[in-house]
Order: sequence, then structure tokens, then C-alpha cells
Amino acid sequence: MAHCERASKPLLQCLRTTYTRSLPAVQARGFQTSAAVAEAQAEQTQPFHKNPDPSLVSSPRLERRLMRQGTNPVGSRRRRAALQSSANIPFEQLPYQCFQEARKVLLEDRAEKLKEIESMRQKIARVEAQSVEEAGGEQVHKSRVRAMQLHLERLKIHADINDPLVKRKFEDGLGDMSKPIYRFLADRKWREYRRKILVQRITQMNVVPDVLPHCDPTVETKLYFNKRQVQPGDYVEAKVSTEAPKLDIQMFERGEKLVTIAVVDPDVPNVEADSFDFKMHYLAVNVPISAVNTKVDLSQLAADSQVVLPWLPPVAQKGSPYHRLSVFIMEQKDSQPLDFAAVKAKETDRDNTLLRTLQARYHLKAIGAHLFRSQWDETTLEVMKQIGYSGADLELRRKKVEPLPYKRRNPSTMR
Repeated sequence: MAHCERASKPLLQCLRTTYTRSLPAVQARGFQTSAAVAEAQAEQTQPFHKNPDPSLVSSPRLERRLMRQGTNPVGSRRRRAALQSSANIPFEQLPYQCFQEARKVLLEDRAEKLKEIESMRQKIARVEAQSVEEAGGEQVHKSRVRAMQLHLERLKIHADINDPLVKRKFEDGLGDMSKPIYRFLADRKWREYRRKILVQRITQMNVVPDVLPHCDPTVETKLYFNKRQVQPGDYVEAKVSTEAPKLDIQMFERGEKLVTIAVVDPDVPNVEADSFDFKMHYLAVNVPISAVNTKVDLSQLAADSQVVLPWLPPVAQKGSPYHRLSVFIMEQKDSQPLDFAAVKAKETDRDNTLLRTLQARYHLKAIGAHLFRSQWDETTLEVMKQIGYSGADLELRRKKVEPLPYKRRNPSTMR
């Protein structure tokens, strides 16, 4: 066989392959008077290109159609293409002897872990039932219960960490974040790459320590402007950022927390002092987040109990360097709500509200961060006029510094 024939043989096989999971056979319609039954039959007889299956679609065009409808394809395209020609056997019933023998070992190990979990729960119940005097003090009692609860969470993770069904569901994006195993896997995946990128951006661009002296992100923060996800450090046009963004704050711990969300610009030019000032573009308190409820729309927060300073569109004056808009998620002390009326009455000036001062005054802890940049573009002047910016008609220019006399060029001395 020639080389070209051997090279083209896999391509011909792919072209000849069709969807083996064909649509159900069209049944003959009887005399029916129910419109609902007729509509159900019409849905069943729709061709694949009109009603694609998210677990089987492999065409880029159909994938884009599904995503426009709000449904993401399941798994990789290669796996979906392979499932089209498979016998559709459930994953746990695959007829491979080695696979089934390995599953038996994993099931036995999981049964042992479940016994340990039940035993640990009983121990925790006995310790909690003890009085403070018997436990040796209130602090010792709390620390012991806390350590046993952490060990219980680790046992829950070890019970499911090797389950292939759990791994497959997590890779397909179908994991239940209310369970410890999926929170653990999501945290590990985030720390492998995306957290490193975030820490690199906020340190290389000197957001830390310019805005805050220290920040150790423990929650994943995603930022969206009009359904467009903004990566850390991306430039955002002024017209796009006129509306408050949406945040997706993914927590990897159980329970719920109350956080404060602040958006700060540390690069406002101060011509008189020849330096830069801070401006608080947004401030909200008592925002609840959890591992399950992650969506936070800054424009939809309550103005009478959460929003201290409403959203101010960021603009960069012509001639000024780019502005770093820093988004910080700060956990409130013991997740207790702050007195909104007191904070609202005290924090009224955007120009004199520093995030360092807020952190010390209200005992906040930075647990998440994000960053985007703004610079002069074609839409900046329009946004400046819209918000009533005072220096919209001014352009900043760098001052020309004359060299010292002994450093000036003297052409007469040049050969």
C-alpha cells in the first residue's frame, strides 16, 4: 500500500462514520385527539442537527448552537465522537475484567472509609456532649471538636477520591459543590494554574502592596462585563465598563460567609502633587457567598443594606498611564454582618477612602482578588461627559526634563 493511501485511510474512515445512535424509529400515528402527545412525538422525531445531544455532539457548529442556548457540551469532543459509535453501556458496567476487578478493590476500600466516618461521627457526638469542665476548658473543647471535624472532612474526601465515576462527573463539569470531594477537586485544579496566574498578575503589577500589603487568595473570582469574561490584567473599554460587572466567587469551604467587595483605582493622577491618588469605585458590605451560591451581580445588590458606594465607571484621562482597577473580596470578622448605617455614614468620600484603612477599621481579611485595566480609548470621552468628569477636555503630557549642563550634547566636540 502506498504512503498516501495509508495516510488517507483514517480520514476516509472518519468520513464514512455516521451517528450510530440514530433517532428512534418513526411510529405510525394513530387517531389521537391529544395535542400534547402529538407535540411529544414531534419532539422525538426531530433530526439530530435541530435537537443535538450535549453528550454526543461533535460538530463545532452544533457546539456553538448549544452554547448560545446556554447548554455546554459534556466532556471532550474526542470522547463525544467516540460515544457516537459505542454501544452506550453505562460507565460502571464496562465489560473489562481488569476494570471490574479494580472497582471491587475500590468499593472495599470505600466501605472501610465509611465505617471510619461513622465511628468519627460518634466520637464527635460524645465529645460535644461532654461538659466544659470534663473537656478541660472551653478553648480545649472547641479546638478538639474542630480538629475532629477536619479529620471527618478528610475521611469523606478519601472515601471518594479514587472513584472513577466521581472523577468523570467532575471532569464533565457536573460535580455537586455541596459535597467535600468536588470542592477538594475544584480547589486543587484552581491552584494548579489559575491561582498562579492571578498571584502573578497582582504582584507583577504591584497591586500588592500598593493597594493592600498582603493578599492570599483562597476563593476563585471570575469577573464578567456583558457576558464577557475578563482575565486578570485585561484591558476593558470605557463604554463596556459603564455598567457594574458580575462576579463568580467560588468558595471551596462548607458553610456561608459574609464578605465586603471593593473596587479600587490606585492610579488617579494628581498634577499638583505630581503623584497618584486612590479612588473607590465600588464598595458593598454583607454580601453572602457559599460553595453553591457563587453568582454576585454588583448592580443587583440592595442599596439600603449592602451598597455603600455605588458603581462609578472607570476612566483614564488622555495622556495618563493605564489604570489598575483592583477587585478585592474581603471576609468579615467571624462572618458577622456589619452595621450598614454606620458604614454608610462614615465612608462617604470616594477619594479619601483607603482599602488599608477599611481593612483595619472593620477587621477584614482579603480572601479573593481580581484585576482589570483601563486606558484612554475612543469611547472614554463619551463616558467622561456622561458621568460629568471635570477634566474631560484636558490632556496630560510628560514634562520635558532638561539635561544637566555637563550632560548636554556638544556637537562641536564630536568628530
